[in-house]
Order: sequence, then C-alpha cells, then structure tokens
Amino acid sequence: MAKAVKATKQANIAERRPALAGQHASAANVQIALLPPAERISLRAPSASVSALSRALGLQLPSKPKSSTTKGERTALWLGPDEWLIIDEAGKSPVADCAKVKELHSAVDISHRNVAFSVTGSGCEATLNAGCPQDLSSDAFPIGAASRTVLGKVEIVLLRTGAVSFRVECWRSFSDYVFEFLAEAANDSAA
Repeated sequence: MAKAVKATKQANIAERRPALAGQHASAANVQIALLPPAERISLRAPSASVSALSRALGLQLPSKPKSSTTKGERTALWLGPDEWLIIDEAGKSPVADCAKVKELHSAVDISHRNVAFSVTGSGCEATLNAGCPQDLSSDAFPIGAASRTVLGKVEIVLLRTGAVSFRVECWRSFSDYVFEFLAEAANDSAA
C-alpha cells in the first residue's frame, strides 16, 4: 500500500513549463525565439552596498545609465541609480548570493514573473522600433546597452547582446502580447 501512495504522490508533481514553450517566429531578416528559463532578481541597494553585492554576485554592478556587465552566465543590467536586474542563465541563485551580504539591500526573486525572448537578425532594430521609441542604432544603443522601456503598451527590459541581437525581458502575463507584437513587426520589417 505504501508503494502505491508514493507513486501517486510523484505523479502529482507539477512540471514547470515556460510560457509560449516551443514557439518561435521568423521573417526574412529577423528571428524571434523564447529563451530558456533563467534565475532573476530585482536588486535595490544604496551606493554604500554596491561593492559587497558585486563581490557576492561575482560581477561588478554597473553604475552608468543604459549599461550592463556580464561574467560567465550572469548579467547585471543597470535600471536606475539604485536598481539592477540580475539574470543568471546557468540556474544559480543570485538571491542566495545576496543573502550572504550584511550591507543594506533588497533582493527579490522574479524568476517566475519574467519571460525572455531573443530578437536576432539584420531586421532586429526595425522590429523592435515598431513599438519601442528608443533609438536602437548601434551608435546610440551599443552592445551591452540595457534599458527599461516600452514595447507597444507593455513595459520591457531591453539588452543589446550583439550587433544584430537583443534580449527582451517582459512579465509572463504580457508574454503573449509581446510575442505576437514582435512576430507582426518582424513580418512588417521584412516587407
């Protein structure tokens, strides 16, 4: 009897599936793909805590607007004078690293709240500019540039990851809208 109960309990374990799992879109000059799940935190801290948090996270927190730093699979994006988005694509917990820091800070796990898309190809800037008001030319928004902005009606965090590639972070609840917006914009940019 005990074995049957144990097997039943294992069968009821929920499986985490990303929003839009397996979906992608492409046009002649742009591809949109859902990125794998990652660990993320929203980090707030005064300047006096930045040094200790940087050591704990294993990378220097950026201090300039529209900037980011990357070390290995971990990226820190500057969102404001005392605010960063930390993304760890290796699945290591930035919250656990911040928990070791005694200096004043707030680290909130937002891994399940966000979804990320890659937008790549020669039409990536035009695709994003269909709904994002920022100048995304490589002179104004170079590799490593990061910004909290909008895409259509939705707040996103945008990171330029390469000459013709971007990472778009959005809330899971808006992921259908963002994906469909990007897919439509990619088709328009190919025309």
